[in-house]
Amino acid sequence: MTGDVLLGIDIGTSSAKAVLTRPDGEVLATAVREHRPAMPRPGWVEHDPERDWWGAVAELSRQLLADAPGRLAAVCVSGIGPCVLVTDDRYRPLRPAILYGVDTRATAEAAELTALLGADRIVAVGGAPLTSQAAGPKLYWLRRHEPHTWAATRRFLMASSFAVARLTGEYVLDHHSASQCQPLYDLRGQRWHGEWADLVAPGLDLPRLVWPGEVVGRSTAAVAAETGVPAGTPVVAGTVDAWAEAHSVGVRRPGDTMLMYGTTMFLLQVTDRIVTHGQLWATRGITPGSACLAGGTAAAGAVTDWLRRIVGEDRYEVLVAEAAETTPGADGLVMLPYLAGERTPLFDPDARGVLLGLTLRHTRAHLYRAALEATGHAVRHHLETFAAAGAPPGRLVAVGGGTRGGLWAQVVSDITGQPQEVTTTSIGACYGDALLAAQAVGLVDPADTWARTGHVVPPRSAVRPVYDEAHAIYRAAYPANRELMHRLAEAQRAVPATA
Repeated sequence: MTGDVLLGIDIGTSSAKAVLTRPDGEVLATAVREHRPAMPRPGWVEHDPERDWWGAVAELSRQLLADAPGRLAAVCVSGIGPCVLVTDDRYRPLRPAILYGVDTRATAEAAELTALLGADRIVAVGGAPLTSQAAGPKLYWLRRHEPHTWAATRRFLMASSFAVARLTGEYVLDHHSASQCQPLYDLRGQRWHGEWADLVAPGLDLPRLVWPGEVVGRSTAAVAAETGVPAGTPVVAGTVDAWAEAHSVGVRRPGDTMLMYGTTMFLLQVTDRIVTHGQLWATRGITPGSACLAGGTAAAGAVTDWLRRIVGEDRYEVLVAEAAETTPGADGLVMLPYLAGERTPLFDPDARGVLLGLTLRHTRAHLYRAALEATGHAVRHHLETFAAAGAPPGRLVAVGGGTRGGLWAQVVSDITGQPQEVTTTSIGACYGDALLAAQAVGLVDPADTWARTGHVVPPRSAVRPVYDEAHAIYRAAYPANRELMHRLAEAQRAVPATA
C-alpha cells in the first residue's frame, strides 16, 4: 500500500521522538533517540545542538524513511523551548544551547532588566515577567559573560527553528516561540519589539516570524543523504513541544486545558483573549491571532525518577503498585516538589524540596505516593491561579507517559476534583507535528483533529476531604519555609562543583 506519508519529530529534554503517519492519522512507525542534558554548573542546563538536536533529526528521519510506504509529503519538527542557541550566519553553533526555565543562570540579568524596563510594563507587553523561562535575559547573560561568543553571534535559534534552518537554510521562528522571548516580542502587536530587542541583544539578526503550520521552505539536496528527506520536500514550521501536542489532542477551544505529564508537568489553556497574570505565562497559540495561558513545574517525573534511583528500584511499576496500596494522603505525608526550584506560579529558582510529616513508620511506598500527590497539588495550585487570572479551566485533557498505569492521573483528578480525558493515542508532540505537516500541505482540513478520547479519569468524592486538608498544608508550607529554602540554596551554591 502506497500513498502520502507525514514525518513529525519532537526534540525533548531527555529524548527525541519521531512518528511516520498517513493523512488519516494512522501511525506507520515510531522511533526514539535518548540523550541527556549537560549540567556543567549549578543552575546550568544545556544541550549539544549538533548531537542532541540536529543529530536526532537526521538519525530519526533516516530511520523512519528508510522503508516508508509512500511519498514524504511534508516534515515538521517541534522541540523544547524557549531555548537559546547562538550561531554564526551559517548556522554553526558557537556554544551549547541554553535550555528553557530549568536553566536559571540569568536570574541576575532578569532582575536587572525588570528594574530597567518595569515589571508591570514587561507583563503588559510580553505577557509574563522576566524569569528563568524567558529567552531575553539569557541572551543578555551571553553578552555579559561570554563577550567573545557574542561578538561572533549573528543568529539565535531554538530546537525547532534550528532543524528548519539546517533542512532548508531558512531563518524563521514561529510566533508562539517568539512570544516566550520576553522582552523581545510584543504579544499584542505580534511582532518583535524593536526598542527592547536592541537593548537586550544589539546587532542580533532576528528571525522572520511565521505561524506554526506554515510551509517555510523546502529541504535541500545538501541534507538529503544525511536525513533521508528527499530534496524539495515541504518543511513546515514547528513550535514548542507542548503546543504541538495540544494541537494533536484537540485542545483548541477557549477553556480547553492540557495537562502534560512528563519530566516536568506542563499546563496549557486556550483563551479567547490575551490574559496576563504575574504568576503565569501568556503566549500566542498555534493559529494566527490565537492566545494561551500556560504554566509549568520545574520537576514532576523528574522527582519520581530521582526517588526511584535513590531507593534502588529499576522498575517504576513496582513503586506504583506499592504506592497504590497506601492510603490517599500518604498517611499524613506532604511533599513540596521543588527539587529543581519552581517555575510557575512561584517563579522561585531557589525554592527547595520539603517532606512534611515524615515518621519512622513511613516507607518508600509512602514517599512515592507523596511524590505523585505533590504533582497533584501543584496542578491544583495552577488551576486555581488560572481561575484567579480570569480564565477558569474547562475541559482537562491529559497526555504523556504519566497517564499510563492509572495511579498518577487518578491522584491528580482526586486532588483537583476535575475529570481528565485521556486520548487513545499518546505518542507525544511529534504526532502533532505530523498533523501540522498534513494540514500545511492540504491533506487534512485545518479544523480536523486525529484525537479520540480513550477514557475519562473521574475524581473520587470520598477522598476529597483528605486532599483538601493536605492541599491547605501544601499551600501554607512554601511561604512558611521560603526564607529557610533560600538560605539553603545560597549554601548549596557555595559548595564546589566537585564536592
